[in-house]
Formats: sequence, structure tokens, C-alpha cells
Amino acid sequence: MNDAVHSFRIDIPEADLDDLRDRLRRTRWPQEIGDNSQWQAGTNLTYMRELVNYWLNHYDWRAQEAAMNALPQFRTVIDEVPVHFVHVQGKGPNPMPLVINHGWPWTFWDMHKIIGPLADPAAYGGDPADAFEVIAPSLPGFAFSSPLTHDGIFFNPTADLWVKLMSRLGHARFAAQGGDIGSFVAARLGHKYAHKLIGVHLHLAGAVMPPYPTAEDYAPEERDWGAKFATFMAEGNGYMQIQRTRPQTIGFAMHDSPVGLASWLIEKRRAWSDCGGDVEAVFSKDDLINTVMLYWLTDTYVSSARHYYETKGPAMAPAHDRQPPVEAPTALLQFKGDVWLYPRKWAERYYNLKRWNVAETGGHFAPMEQPERLVKDIREFYRTLR
Repeated sequence: MNDAVHSFRIDIPEADLDDLRDRLRRTRWPQEIGDNSQWQAGTNLTYMRELVNYWLNHYDWRAQEAAMNALPQFRTVIDEVPVHFVHVQGKGPNPMPLVINHGWPWTFWDMHKIIGPLADPAAYGGDPADAFEVIAPSLPGFAFSSPLTHDGIFFNPTADLWVKLMSRLGHARFAAQGGDIGSFVAARLGHKYAHKLIGVHLHLAGAVMPPYPTAEDYAPEERDWGAKFATFMAEGNGYMQIQRTRPQTIGFAMHDSPVGLASWLIEKRRAWSDCGGDVEAVFSKDDLINTVMLYWLTDTYVSSARHYYETKGPAMAPAHDRQPPVEAPTALLQFKGDVWLYPRKWAERYYNLKRWNVAETGGHFAPMEQPERLVKDIREFYRTLR
């Protein structure tokens, strides 16, 4: 079995950048639907024109590429699936191995603000005793964990791959953290592999197996959370239905138009973050374009969407029927600006819940929006498990 791990550096061919610039210059702009100043019909045309102008005339991919390459990166192949990951050794007396998991429409780069503080607390004013050995993989089919040619890969099988990855790196037991799809990966680890997990830290709750939340689970102070979730499912989950049912259809547009891809991804950054309607209150133009570039330059929109399409059949079944489903010690930090929040009563049934917090500010992209708050909660939770 080939279990080699190779150092990796991002080095995009100049021809790919030239092709991108040509496509941006030749963008065929759509007509806008009425007054779309609040993005009520989707991505705002004026904003996209402004962003593309910046993309063409000010954005510097090579500078961003160099910043990404400052993180030690590696690639390996597990069960014929290519896996790219950042691996930063901890600086402290006993660093805890921690795999941190991103989501969609994220990339590994969304984790870069928390990697340094987790690995080297002292350099950021923290206690070296809280150090982690940080492993930040790209989900299969995302960015440099590509090409993904295997059927059936989504968050459940990804957990199986991560157990093998961590074993390959010398860790029989480890900790996990995640949000969005990454929260499902981390929860699956704490469900199927509880004996291997030191603990699970999440900043999004999601039920992918019974028991599911009910209206009675929401305490009086949580009632608006249930209404928020219902609104999201009624008005905000069109992307999910497309990606669960017909990702290949929309994939042709995403792979042919960088502006189309940017519109699809950036609308989610605005809608799901705690930005008050101003996406650049949270993400700079460089931040937004970096995300699009990592999908565009690696041709990974369709393979990333497969994490939705593949969520069906026997692979979705729970690994056991013990209670709670997620047996590993679990911490849940929810951010009030996120797209949904789940009730504590349900969380206490679903997880082996050891820590519960709700942050007043911050949204779906916590590692980018509120990195200090997230790092603080991760440190404090795992301090009790060292």
C-alpha cells in the first residue's frame, strides 16, 4: 500500500491566470431584476462589476499564493482519494493533535486565521500548554484534494478517510473541530469513532440522524431560532436543492464562467455571515476572490457539490443506535448570526454535550469572522480533556 505523504506547494501556471483574465474581460453581463440593491433577487450587478474591476486591475494572485504557501502543505492518497492538508506542528509541552474541518463554500484557506493561534499559543499571547498539532485538510473534491473520481464521497466517508489520515500521521487518538460540512465530518468522527476521539468541537449544529429537533425542544429564549431555521429552509436553501439533485447541470456554467462562479459563492458569503448586508464588513475583496480562485483554478465546483449530491442511500445510515448518537465529549459554540441555531435541549440528547455557548456576534464563517472567539472556546474546551 502506498501511504507516502509528499510536501506540496501551490504553483498555478501563468497560462491559467492569462485565461482567467481573458474570461473576466469578456464577461457577458446579465440584466438585473428590478431594484436588487438589497440582493433580494440574488447577487447585485453593480457590486459584481466593481469586484471584477478590482479582480482584473488590483488583485494579485501571486501575492496570495505566496501567503498560502507560507503554511506547510502536503498531499497524500487514501483509498485512491487525493488528500491535501496543512500540517503545523504545535509549540508547547504536549501539543494535542487536532483536525479542523472547513465547509462549503469554503476552502482550507478559511482556516488560516486560527491555525497559528492554535499551534503556537504563546506567539499570540496564550499559554503554550494549550498548543495543538493542527491538521487542516481540504475536503475531498475541494481545491487541491482533487481530482475526485470516486462515487459516494461526502461527510460520512470523509470521516473514515480522516481516521486513516491521522493514523498515517502517527495519531491513534485525536481531537476534531468543524463548521458547516466540517461539523458533520467532526460529528461523524465522534459518532462512529468515539473511541479514537479526544473530543469534538463544533460551531454549527446539524442533525443527520435521529433524534431530530422538535418545536418543543426550543426554550422560550430560543424560539426565534426555530423561526430562523424555517425561514432559511423556505427561502435560503435553493442552492442545497440544486446541489443535492442536479449539480452537473449548473456545473457547466460554474466551470465556464469565473464571474458566474463568483456570483454563486459570494452571495453565500453575504447571506450567511454576520455582515449586516455589507459583505466587505467581514471579508475583503481579496478574501472573496481567494475563495473563488481556489475553486476556479482547481476545477472543483462540481466535485465540491458532490458532498450534497451523495448524501443518500445506505452511506447515510448511523453506525450504531447507542445514545447519544455522538458519544465523544462535545462542545457546541453557536454564533447568533449563523443561518440556523439548534436548541440546547436537543443538543443534550444528540451529543455527549460537555460545553455549550452562544456568541452574540459572528456568523457561519466563524474561523474568518470571529477567529479569536473561536480559538478561545476551542482552547478552553480541550483544556478539560488534556
